[in-house]
Amino acid sequence: MSPSAPPLRLALAQSSGTPGDVRANLDALDALVARAAASGAHLLITPELFLSGYAPEHRSPKAGIASSRCESDEPPLAALAQERDEAAAALGALARRHGLALLAGYPERDGADTYNSALLLGADGAPLAAYRKTHLYGPYERGVFTAGDRAVVQAELRGVRLGVLICYDVEFPENVRAHAEAGTEVLLVPTALLAPYDFVARSLVPVRAFESQLYVAYVNRTGPEGGFDFVGLSCLAAPDGTTPARAGAGPGLLLAEADPALLAASRAANPYLADRRTDLYR
Repeated sequence: MSPSAPPLRLALAQSSGTPGDVRANLDALDALVARAAASGAHLLITPELFLSGYAPEHRSPKAGIASSRCESDEPPLAALAQERDEAAAALGALARRHGLALLAGYPERDGADTYNSALLLGADGAPLAAYRKTHLYGPYERGVFTAGDRAVVQAELRGVRLGVLICYDVEFPENVRAHAEAGTEVLLVPTALLAPYDFVARSLVPVRAFESQLYVAYVNRTGPEGGFDFVGLSCLAAPDGTTPARAGAGPGLLLAEADPALLAASRAANPYLADRRTDLYR
């Protein structure tokens, strides 16, 4: 990211959609992408598992793109999983229709495994990056998903190096530092943060941005679902320790800018990456 480049305009879609109904969520996403594009955004980011819901309680014949999967005895979330190419086709059509890059969370089926995944597509609908959550949270996620095995997944968009993590992943400082070392400038984090852990969104995420000197776009679900209660509080955390944009508890579309000039100035003023004594702890 050149310090003289224009800011990357982000749209953070804080919403839980319609858990269990992929088609309804694609329709909702279509409307969100249209709003973001009309607002001048370059990239829209959804919460974790937006296409399926985080904890759908029942299956419906209309729930999946391929509805026959929903007639199985699988757990509801696994039954809504899609192969990557299938998700990329549906999401790519939305991105291409509105001319807007898009990062969306979904359950990914790959053979016998199901992954908690996020797919990044360019404004032309072409896939740019695919990430599988590496740190699964609690018995619920470990009972459904296989953990991913790639710590750093990146892509370039409008001259900006983007990285992707999912929810619990960002709570491990090693993950964010690995992205900083690999040159990530804006870290995209679809999430499903539960009550009572709102301090993660309020405090921990801005600290991650500051200590690793990058932007963190943290996009949460909101409201009750399947026995969980999501706290919202999506934000863009900046490398200078500020939070230029912060959502409340309810659904909404949050607009924010990742400014390359601020990133360059913050890295010059806070040289954590250059000053580390790696000889002491490696």
